Amino acid sequence: MNKILAAIDIGTNSFHLIVVKTGDKGTFKIITREKEVVRLGKSSSDMKYISVDAVHRAISTLKRFKLICDSFNAEIRTVATSAVREALNGEDFISEVFYKTGIKIEIVSGYEEARLIYMGVLQALPVFKKKILLIDIGGGSTEMLIGEKGEVIYANSTKIGTVRLTERFFPDKKFTPDAIEEAKMYTRSVLFPVLRRIKEYSFDTVVGSSGTISTIGSMIYFLENPDTGNDSYLNNYVYNKESLYQIVKKITRYLNVNQIEELRGLDSQRADIITAGAIILEQIFLELDVNRITVSNYALREGIILDTIDKISGHRNLGAITDIRYKSVLSLAEQCDFDRKHSEQTLKLSVKIFDFLLKYYPDFELSIIDKEYLEAASLLHDIGHSISHSQHHRHSYYLICNSDLLGFNNEELEVIANIARYHRKSHPKLKHDNFEKLNAINKDKVRKLSGILRVSDGLDRGHSSAVADIEMEKSGNEINLFLKSNNSADLTLEIWGANMRKELFEESFNLKLNILG
Repeated sequence: MNKILAAIDIGTNSFHLIVVKTGDKGTFKIITREKEVVRLGKSSSDMKYISVDAVHRAISTLKRFKLICDSFNAEIRTVATSAVREALNGEDFISEVFYKTGIKIEIVSGYEEARLIYMGVLQALPVFKKKILLIDIGGGSTEMLIGEKGEVIYANSTKIGTVRLTERFFPDKKFTPDAIEEAKMYTRSVLFPVLRRIKEYSFDTVVGSSGTISTIGSMIYFLENPDTGNDSYLNNYVYNKESLYQIVKKITRYLNVNQIEELRGLDSQRADIITAGAIILEQIFLELDVNRITVSNYALREGIILDTIDKISGHRNLGAITDIRYKSVLSLAEQCDFDRKHSEQTLKLSVKIFDFLLKYYPDFELSIIDKEYLEAASLLHDIGHSISHSQHHRHSYYLICNSDLLGFNNEELEVIANIARYHRKSHPKLKHDNFEKLNAINKDKVRKLSGILRVSDGLDRGHSSAVADIEMEKSGNEINLFLKSNNSADLTLEIWGANMRKELFEESFNLKLNILG
């Protein structure tokens, strides 16, 4: 590929930037990296709002990051996690950032965040073939995942992190024994449901990523190697439970930040939140009886880079190429007991129509990514039947939006859900909240792609796959769509179904569609 890519991780505590040069087969080399503590999630309302001061700090940092990216002429991808994901004014924050910096922010689910972190870890450690438990303690949430050979077996995101726990129990930066015990009890109660599920699985290795786990590793390293210089590279560094418990006792013995700052190996900017981080990690170790943990220097931002390479080129250097998006869509469809035969027939016909438009109508500006959205919506358009036949298109929208489809960010899920929502009944309208909140580009995508889906769904009106194949030809401002039947099947119902559903297609593409048997 030989491209310059940049990834920005908008975390609850810190913002991270890496700029890389891509190579062959999904590899990349880091050119530069930056980090700044922004404390986006610092508030007294459990991160329900991003404060005005935090917005100003964020925009100031992102402007600097943008200058660095522009100096390398890098393509930027920016992902926001817990603080923006949960904030009631998160969308306002995203809009203001775009207006003032030109940076477009994606919000990902906690589940997708865990997957991206896993992808980053696989670039840092030789654990591809191992079944690992991954722990990532952030400012606002803790991600835990069990994975093997690039596949996610289990993942969960819990609303407990260093900033959140600090704001709740140590807001005045005083660490009394009573407050520490209360924080430990609270942490155990919040983590318990997830840890109980994790106990159902086996794993070979425990891996930790991001600031808390690497900082604790640094503190342990210097405690056990007091004569070592101040520079340390901790990737693949292993520390055991005895060392962890010893450093936790050391940290929690101090009553204020000034004392904690004196600990060697600790970044002073983390002094006020390391107690909370140590408590969270200690409780995980105790509950799961973890013996040792391996530190990964790569985390979310490197995972973003790898996922971006995958989306651009289809090449991933994980040891094997797997189609994360397709598998997650199919998994959701199966969970909802979908009509596989009809959905796959709809998918086949949707792809044929899309490919024809892509080839002969470049002015429509359709892309391969749009094709993925259409494919996902084609497989999922009827999953709302699992709730109720009545208004099942609306139920499909709800299920897709509230699912953890790996490989898709929140904006992409909204697009897919809207395409599925409009496979029947009303056309997209601005009075519909789900459609109105899309930006102009995505509104156009939804109109066009749901127009295609409506036609392909109509062409299997009887759910019998009577149409064996279709051929299309361009004829002035019209498209002729010829049907081939399976075993000379009567296609009257399919022709009627497609004609009943073609109006949105014709409106969106400004073309007349002729369905011919």
